[in-house]
Amino acid sequence: MAEPESKPPAEGEEEVEEVESGEEQADDDAQTANALSTMMQNPHVLAAIQDKLGSIVGTPSGYIQSLPKVVKRRLKALKKLQFDVVKLESEFYKEVHSLECKYASKYVSLFDKRKDILNGITEPNDDECDWPSEDEKDDEELADMKNKAKVEDEKKEEDKKEEESDAKGVPHFWLTVFKNVDMLSEMVQDQDEPILQHLQDIKVKFSESEPMGFTLEFYFEPNEYFTETLLTKQYTMRFEPDTQDPLAYEGPEIIKCQGCTITWNKGKNVTVKVVKKKQKHKGRGTTRTVTKTVQNDSFFNFFNPPSVPEGEEADMDEDLEALLAADFEIGHFIRERIVPRAVLYFTGEALENDEYEEENEEEHDEEGDYNEDDDPDFNPQGSE
Repeated sequence: MAEPESKPPAEGEEEVEEVESGEEQADDDAQTANALSTMMQNPHVLAAIQDKLGSIVGTPSGYIQSLPKVVKRRLKALKKLQFDVVKLESEFYKEVHSLECKYASKYVSLFDKRKDILNGITEPNDDECDWPSEDEKDDEELADMKNKAKVEDEKKEEDKKEEESDAKGVPHFWLTVFKNVDMLSEMVQDQDEPILQHLQDIKVKFSESEPMGFTLEFYFEPNEYFTETLLTKQYTMRFEPDTQDPLAYEGPEIIKCQGCTITWNKGKNVTVKVVKKKQKHKGRGTTRTVTKTVQNDSFFNFFNPPSVPEGEEADMDEDLEALLAADFEIGHFIRERIVPRAVLYFTGEALENDEYEEENEEEHDEEGDYNEDDDPDFNPQGSE
């Protein structure tokens, strides 16, 4: 029996087959998307992807490695010249430190006057108080609005109240400064405030001989908390470049610090606290209360910093490194900002300037996310 002739598919049939093919492709895409979605929900897969991306970021482009040997040789000469620049920078900063030590003695008399006014030892005269303020402008406007005689009477009454006031110097000056500055206010706990009310002065003493650096001196009036009237914190600085990475030199840096012993009166040590724990005997089933002394958060831990490991133990873990970095930053800030400009941190004027500087730095960082000049492996020929 003859087989029936095969006829070419009708036009409609071709369209049906194409539609069926498109539906199959859509199903495959949906399955792929579902599989990818499931994979992306797997934390192990995500971690692997992040590790891979992290290894790619900052990977050299290979331009430096591809340079001819003669060019690499010239780069060595340039780096050696850069090291000579670093050595000159180191000498420059040593000279700056010597100049700072020289002028420190000239500041002494001015800061001593500040201390005497703060603690009510001396009362400034009219010439010493001759400085414009916003309050005076407000007083002038008020005088224009009210009767002159009435204003004078009110002023006399205020002067009389001021004379009768037993306020001495500027109460709680340094405590207010500490609480105004975020970096320091985080350190000051509630139990520290009554002690810091006895703080009379903070001084900076510079050391020009080895070890070079500076010492912060905190002067307290006699109080019920500890026997010392002077607490110190010494910072040692390195002015030479690091031998491990000399070309990364950016100026002098603090390398270690040393606090002092505080002789606390009985029951007044705010740097420790007593914790009570209940322990149960496994065999007998009886319980007992055990007391344990642990460290307590306090500003006065500032005078008991962690030691910088030396020799074979020079490697620091991340936590210790972070603690020391924060301590060095605080010490530098007190020396560089707090002591020279204390009154402006008390009134809050210096805080506005600091915020303005921080905003400018943040804007600069945002605008400078990438600079091809800072990329050591940027290939100018392939920049297109």
